[in-house]
Amino acid sequence: MTEFDTVIKDGTIVDGTRLPRYRGDIAIKQGVIAEIGRIDASRGEKVLDATGLVVAPGFVDLHTHYDAQLFWDPHCSISCWHGITSVVIGNCGFGFAPVAPAERERAMLTMTRVEAIPLASMRAGMPWDWESFPEFLDSVERTPKAMNIVPFVPISPILISVLGLEDAKAGRLPTKAEHAQMCQILEQSLDAGGCGWSAQRLPPDGPANVQVDYDGTAMPTDVMHDETCFEFAHVLARRNRGAMQMTMTSGDFTADRHHMEQLAEISGRPLLFNVIQAFDEKPHIHRRNLAWLEDCRRRGVRVYGQGLTTPAGYGFTFEDWNLFDEAHAWREATVGTNAEKLEKLADSARRSALKEIVPYLVLGPFEEIVVTGPATPETEPWRDHTIGLIAEKTGKHPVDAMLDIVVADGLKTEFFSMPPNQSLDHLREIVENPYVLFGVSDGGAHTKFLTAGRFPTEALIRTVRDNQMLSLEDAHWRLSALPAQLAGVGERGVLKVGAPADVIVYDLDNLEILPAEVMHDLPDGEWRRIQRAKGYRYVLVNGEITIEDDEQTQNYSGRLLRHGGVRELSRVAA
Repeated sequence: MTEFDTVIKDGTIVDGTRLPRYRGDIAIKQGVIAEIGRIDASRGEKVLDATGLVVAPGFVDLHTHYDAQLFWDPHCSISCWHGITSVVIGNCGFGFAPVAPAERERAMLTMTRVEAIPLASMRAGMPWDWESFPEFLDSVERTPKAMNIVPFVPISPILISVLGLEDAKAGRLPTKAEHAQMCQILEQSLDAGGCGWSAQRLPPDGPANVQVDYDGTAMPTDVMHDETCFEFAHVLARRNRGAMQMTMTSGDFTADRHHMEQLAEISGRPLLFNVIQAFDEKPHIHRRNLAWLEDCRRRGVRVYGQGLTTPAGYGFTFEDWNLFDEAHAWREATVGTNAEKLEKLADSARRSALKEIVPYLVLGPFEEIVVTGPATPETEPWRDHTIGLIAEKTGKHPVDAMLDIVVADGLKTEFFSMPPNQSLDHLREIVENPYVLFGVSDGGAHTKFLTAGRFPTEALIRTVRDNQMLSLEDAHWRLSALPAQLAGVGERGVLKVGAPADVIVYDLDNLEILPAEVMHDLPDGEWRRIQRAKGYRYVLVNGEITIEDDEQTQNYSGRLLRHGGVRELSRVAA
C-alpha cells in the first residue's frame, strides 16, 4: 500500500516564503503536504511529473464577488483558470445575508448595477435557503466547490436589517440600541466563520463613485456614519481576530486616510484599502497613495493597499454598462430599463450635460474608445474606428458621435476601451512596494465587460518573465503568502509540511493569457466575457486536481474556510 496520495516529482519549488527556489518533490496525504524533498515515486499512489515546471502555492484572491456565482459555478471561473485556489467573498460591504425572504428580490436588484451581476442568473441560480449570515455560510458549506471560499461579513445587509432599507440609504445615525444590535449581528456572523468585515464608502456625488444601487442612489455603506464604522472596528478589537476591507474615495484625501488609520488603530487589525491604481495622465494619484502606505508602515499602522495591476480592457454595450457612474449626468442617463436609457441617450437637450463631463477615471481617454461591434448596416462603416476619429469624420462632438451610433443600434453597439493604467513604468512603481497586493479581480462581477481575474497569470508574465520587475520568489509571496496572511488563512499560501495542499504546477516560459471569449453559460441563458490561461499543468485544491492541462476536472475539493480554516485544519491534524 502506498504511503502518499500524490507525489509531485522533480519540479522547481517556489514555496511562497521568498526562500530561493530549489528542485524537489512534494508528497500529499489527506489534502495536506506531508513531506518535501527527495521522495521516491513508488511512495505515491499518483505521481505528477513536474520536470521543467514551477511548483508553487495556489494564489489567494482577496477581492471577489463570487457570492452568487459560487452557487452555480463550483470552480469560480475565471479565477480557477489562472491558478487561484482561494477567493475572498463579501467585499465592498455587499452580500446576500442577513436578508429577510421579502427582501431577496431587492437584494438581487442591488447587485445588478453595483457589481453588474445579471438578475435572471441570480434568480435562477441562487438557492436562497438562508436568512441569517450563519445560515448563508451553511448553504455555502453544502454547495459543491472546487475553490476555497473565505467569507468577509458585508456591512450593507446588516445596516438594512436593523435600520430598514429607507433609513439605511438615507444615512440615518443609528441609536445606541441599534448600534448594539448591529454589532451583535456582526459578532454572530464572525462566530459562524466570517474572517472580518467589509464596507464601501463612496459618497454618492463624490468623485470616482462607479458603485451605486440599481436606481442610481447611494449604497447604505456610502452614507454610513464614522461612528458606526468605529463600532464595528471595536468588535474586531475585542475578538483580536479578523481584517477589514474598505473601498474609499471621497475626494478628501486627508480625511479618507485619517479615517482608515483610525479603523486600523482602533481594531488593531489589518485594513485592506481599495484601490491603488495608476492613471497614466495623473501619476500623482498612485504616488500619493504609495507614499501614504509607506508612512503607515513606518508608523506601524496596519493598512495595506490592493493594487489594480491588470490593464485588462473593457468590452461593453450600453445595455449593461455602469462604469460611467462617476459622472452624475451619465449615471442618471444610464439607469432604468433599456427603453428608458435609449430615450434619455437620444435626447439632444440632455446631451449638453453629458458633454460637460466626459468620464475618464475608469477608462482611458474617451476619444480612444473603439467601436468593435456595430449592430446595424447603418453603423457598420464605423467598425474599428475610435470615437475621436468618428467625431473628426462627421464633425460631431465625441459624445454625439458615440451616442448617435448607440441610439441607431438600440444600445447594442459593442465598444472596447483600455483602462488608464498602461504604463509599465507606473506598474513598476506600484509593484516596488512589497506590501501592495496584486489583483482586485472583482471575480464574479462585471462579467459582461471585465476579465480582471487573469491578474495572477499576468503578474507572472509582465512583472517576472518579460520585464524582470520582481523575482519569481517575491511574486509568489505577493500572490499567495501575503494575501493569505491578511485574509486570516495563513496556513495557506506557502508550501510547507503540514500546510493544506493548494498547489499549482505551471510552465513559466509558455504561460499565456488567451484572447477574450463570450460564453453563454450563466443560469437562464445569460452570457459573460472570459479569458482563459495556457500553461497550468495542474492546479490542486486541498490535494485534489481541479485543473489539469488548463481544463477543469470534476473534483470539488474546495472548502469554506470558516475562521480562516483554523478549526478545519485542527480536525485534519487530529
